Amino acid sequence: MAVERFRALVRDVPDFPEPGILFKDITPLLADAGAFRSALDALSAPFDDDGITAVVGIEARGFIFGSPLANRLSASFVPMRKPGKLPWRVAAKEYELEYGTDALEMHEDAVHGGDRVLIVDDVLATGGTARAAVDLVRGLGAAVAGVTVLIELGFLDGRSKLQDVTVHSVLHYDGT
Repeated sequence: MAVERFRALVRDVPDFPEPGILFKDITPLLADAGAFRSALDALSAPFDDDGITAVVGIEARGFIFGSPLANRLSASFVPMRKPGKLPWRVAAKEYELEYGTDALEMHEDAVHGGDRVLIVDDVLATGGTARAAVDLVRGLGAAVAGVTVLIELGFLDGRSKLQDVTVHSVLHYDGT
């Protein structure tokens, strides 16, 4: 089964980026061409017939999955970035972190009313980034078809911040 193969290729890195964090490293999965292709299939499958017109990839690992998913779905690809990285007029959404705030930006003309957008990232953790992405896309008038992620860290309950949107995760981890 693909899920077990994916799980075996996700490497646990203790104490990264700081002590007490168990980081889920996806680079071994990306290095396996067949697993990467299967992961893309798993990420897109629930949305293949949803009329997706744009795929928004959240910086930075969302770009890794977002671009090929956009190609598969015959949709445009839209990068969503941290502040100050995009060269055109942007719309922004600030969101809360455990300590402080952060923000996401996208070109203000990247999506429009009538677009059906799939938001892609590598991990759903506390849900703050995904919530900001959903709000930013909707603020530009587009509909959010869903959020798709490779890994969901269920013990951080990020899904609870996204109850008004379809969330799809390929791998689910209930414990640290």
